[in-house]
Amino acid sequence: MTLAHAVKLLGYCDPLLCLIAVAALLRAKAVKSYGYLATLLLARVAFFTAEWTIDSLGGSVISTKTAYVYYFYTYWTAFAVESVFMLIVICSMYRLAMAPLKGLHTLGMLVFKWVAGISVLVALGSAFAPHITKVNYLIGFVSQMQRTQSILILCLLLFVCFAIRPMGLSYRSRIFGVSLGLGVMATTDMVQSAWINNVNSSMYGAFSLISGGAICLTLLTWTIYFAMPEPKRRLITLPTTSPFLRWNQISEVLGDSPGHVAIAGLPPDMLAPAEIEIMRRASAKMNTTTAWPGVLPSRSTDAA
Repeated sequence: MTLAHAVKLLGYCDPLLCLIAVAALLRAKAVKSYGYLATLLLARVAFFTAEWTIDSLGGSVISTKTAYVYYFYTYWTAFAVESVFMLIVICSMYRLAMAPLKGLHTLGMLVFKWVAGISVLVALGSAFAPHITKVNYLIGFVSQMQRTQSILILCLLLFVCFAIRPMGLSYRSRIFGVSLGLGVMATTDMVQSAWINNVNSSMYGAFSLISGGAICLTLLTWTIYFAMPEPKRRLITLPTTSPFLRWNQISEVLGDSPGHVAIAGLPPDMLAPAEIEIMRRASAKMNTTTAWPGVLPSRSTDAA
């Protein structure tokens, strides 16, 4: 078997393994928690079907040049859409992992949104160059976005891995399995985006074989994780000195509006008559105590 045949075989195994993984996910009744992952897998199948259809029709039903144009835009659209879905999936894994700590969950998502927005602006600016064509700008922008989201995914994956044990999870948890697979796919995509821009290599080169094998292995891993029963989440007990607990307490109070105290300028008409009477009696009692220090007011004074 030649290298080109091996790459094509892995390409055909990709959508098949995606469908098997979706079937395992449905069988495990985990669509509610892992719906974005199922969407990512189905999107890969849909784009593969579109690319295969264009490739099959090229030269027969439509001209080769037209087929190439369709295939080009379909490929890069799939590249961008899958990158966005991978980012959404790793965010959902972060939410599931940090669900017990609402403060850290909220703070992490806020930081992530800001970083993602800045990354988009950086990708838009870095892809621009004088006298650049629309096609080259598209390739540069999508490649830069791919590298940026891959770095974000790897950073979130690193945090999720560190939080597995403190959050009552294990390495047999589906959260860890999905996050690990996304990390592998993000790494291969990041290398691929740099490879396409800087290296004139064939579609059926050694890297394509390695990338296809890594993706198929990831899909197979996800299938195994969803086919096996998931261990229950342990009771979370954190020491009082745990950084997770401290940062969660800090994060919970960030953004809360402080209370307000009336210092001066309170008009009497803002108070109810009963409140005015209570304040009058308290003031009279304070005046009596001040006038006779050390002497308790008599019962008749209280009655007054």
